[in-house]
Amino acid sequence: MEDMSRYPLELTGADVPMVRFMNVTKRYGSLTVLDSLDLDVTEGEMVTIIGPSGSGKTTVLRMLMTLETINGGVIYVDGKPLTHMAKNGVLVPADAKYLRRARSSIGMCFQHFNLFPHMTALQNCMEGPVQVLGLSKKEARARSEELLEMVGMIDKKDQHPSRLSGGQQQRVAIARALAMRPKVMLFDEVTSALDPEVIGEVTNVIRKLVSEHNLTMLMVTHQMGFARDISDRICFFFAGKIEEQGPPDALFGSPQRDRTKQFLSAVKEAD
Repeated sequence: MEDMSRYPLELTGADVPMVRFMNVTKRYGSLTVLDSLDLDVTEGEMVTIIGPSGSGKTTVLRMLMTLETINGGVIYVDGKPLTHMAKNGVLVPADAKYLRRARSSIGMCFQHFNLFPHMTALQNCMEGPVQVLGLSKKEARARSEELLEMVGMIDKKDQHPSRLSGGQQQRVAIARALAMRPKVMLFDEVTSALDPEVIGEVTNVIRKLVSEHNLTMLMVTHQMGFARDISDRICFFFAGKIEEQGPPDALFGSPQRDRTKQFLSAVKEAD
């Protein structure tokens, strides 16, 4: 059993990160997917995670969404434990009620849009604020219309997902996630299921979020050009650890680790 007394009940001080992975381990049976991961993301920072398949990239996002439990360590969001809760002065694994509440500060856009097929674009965006946040329908409508306007989808607000292209559905999915007013926004390969000609629709929305909103964001992507263009920091994952990290120009321009060089070289050749 891990000694949980070494983990603070809450992060305090002047420089508390928006997200902190503290010695986080994730295993599936004998396979270690994340190995004692330490990662801080500051408020308003855009961090992109790259790396080969199986390196633990998407697992990081899934754990932040509490879709996966962790086997060791603690994840904190905005100074408070996400994966654990305080009990008798020590951290214990969070129960379902605590997780539901903690999860509300995190928004996620998946590779596949996961819109409710029986609802219009507007209804998709309104559902969470009404059912989870307790907003009135009038408030939720105003918020949702503002966000659909921002992602360029206000003219399609009364359309069902089946009438929308992949790029349009993904933009609605981004608006839906933002309607919950998350502190942290996660993007998991949000362009990989899209046709090449509509990828720009989605990347432009994410660019706008980065430039105009002080959101903390983590993104997993195979689009190296986009990652270089948009990120404050790139983390290259390999074998469940951060092999190398740094500003985009440094990591892409002069990687220090052999494994990073091999990966970037292989990606370049594939392009």
